[in-house]
Amino acid sequence: MILILSANQETTTNEVIKWLKAMKKTFIRVHEDEIFEIKVYQKRIFLQSQRNTFFVDDITSIWYRRGGLKFTRKSYDNSSLDMYMDETQHWLEDYVIKMLESKKHINKQSNNHINKLWVLEQAKKAGLKVPEYYLAENTDQVIPNKTITKSIAENIILKSVGSFSEGILYTSVVVEKESESFFITFFQEKIEKDFEIRTFYLNGKCWSIAIFSQSDKKTQTDFRKYNYEKPNRNVRYNLPKEIEEKTHVLMQILDINCGSIDFIKRGNDFYFLEINPVGQFLGLSSICNYSLEKEIADYL
Repeated sequence: MILILSANQETTTNEVIKWLKAMKKTFIRVHEDEIFEIKVYQKRIFLQSQRNTFFVDDITSIWYRRGGLKFTRKSYDNSSLDMYMDETQHWLEDYVIKMLESKKHINKQSNNHINKLWVLEQAKKAGLKVPEYYLAENTDQVIPNKTITKSIAENIILKSVGSFSEGILYTSVVVEKESESFFITFFQEKIEKDFEIRTFYLNGKCWSIAIFSQSDKKTQTDFRKYNYEKPNRNVRYNLPKEIEEKTHVLMQILDINCGSIDFIKRGNDFYFLEINPVGQFLGLSSICNYSLEKEIADYL
């Protein structure tokens, strides 16, 4: 049986499930709002929520998409006993998650949040080119119009207080220096790219698309600032074998076997930018006719 950990109504998950149904495969989808209780029946561990119940040893493969397993814990009036039981339940939960992740899997709940700075360091060790970067609390060393800045954290969506509007922190070019200091910020060399490359990676195999974002001022720095009236040209693309091999080494170092990876190309050079283990790939799949949803279903 296949276990899928995902967010409620997540579109990518829905598309993979369509293939699983067509293949007549049994699966359980765990939503982000589910809370499980760990139980034992005839020496077998099983998990039970209001929506699902399953034995851990019945799971043959697992896909961590988003969300993850959450557990309810028993509490006691005695504070000393409660502290002990809380720790005990923590290790029991950890054991269950590790048991599931030891099976055939696509990514893991235990390491789903990756550190961008650490990833860049490991990318260099894997032999990939990375634009020069540094952390700073001021713009003293910044070269205007030749330096970009972006979030150190994962993709950030800011919501306005008291309204439904929201904004995304995009990659931006630093056009002038600032006189005051600020919180530690990520700065990186701006590469004048020929085009961008989005690669979907699954267990050693890569599928790529070239995104010609340079032809539109709106998308030159960050192609996620989509121009829906005049979309960028996107075409199938094959990364050089050497880059794919180094990418595979990086993913092994990070213990991640699936994700969306961003590169930029300038001349004969390919620069690694970042990895998103749960990044969107339906657009890439559809435009290039890769059927990545089926690839995932087949793997599971």
